[in-house]
Amino acid sequence: MTRSPSPVTQVVAIGIGAALFFVLGRFVAIPTPVPNTAISIQYAILAVFAVLYGPWVGALAGFIGHLLIDATGYGIWISWELSSGVFGLIVGLLLLRNAVADGEFTRRTAVRFGLAVLLANAVAWLLVAPLGDVLIYSEPANKVWTQGALAFASNSVTAIVLGIVILSVYARTRTRTGSLSHEQ
Repeated sequence: MTRSPSPVTQVVAIGIGAALFFVLGRFVAIPTPVPNTAISIQYAILAVFAVLYGPWVGALAGFIGHLLIDATGYGIWISWELSSGVFGLIVGLLLLRNAVADGEFTRRTAVRFGLAVLLANAVAWLLVAPLGDVLIYSEPANKVWTQGALAFASNSVTAIVLGIVILSVYARTRTRTGSLSHEQ
């Protein structure tokens, strides 16, 4: 199992993760017919950061990255920024014990990753974001649950597919623990 990244590494990962989340979310989002909802690939990157650097990196990179997107576009929408943080937190928590950084990305890890992404997206986009929109902003329930359902579906597909590809490739670049032997 991989040991925890140092606090300095985690702070740097939060900054890089938030920056990548912002750039991808602001400039690479694919618009949909549902208002203020896009197909977003930044959740794959956020999930990868949560797996590699832990739940707090995932939570803060997601929250800060989404805050930057909204501050430069739609305006601050705290229920959605919190949802991105919740997504990163849950993925990171559910994959705390993994050996991806040690070069191991097994089928079991890929399945765990997919299930974690589904659960995290369900909590973020089918619970936190719509409830926050209704309770904080008095938005119509049918509108926000439609937005949440689309975000859940599109973010799940993009994060699972791209996340598995990225983590698999990343693991192959790492030297597996115990793979080097001492010749006598």
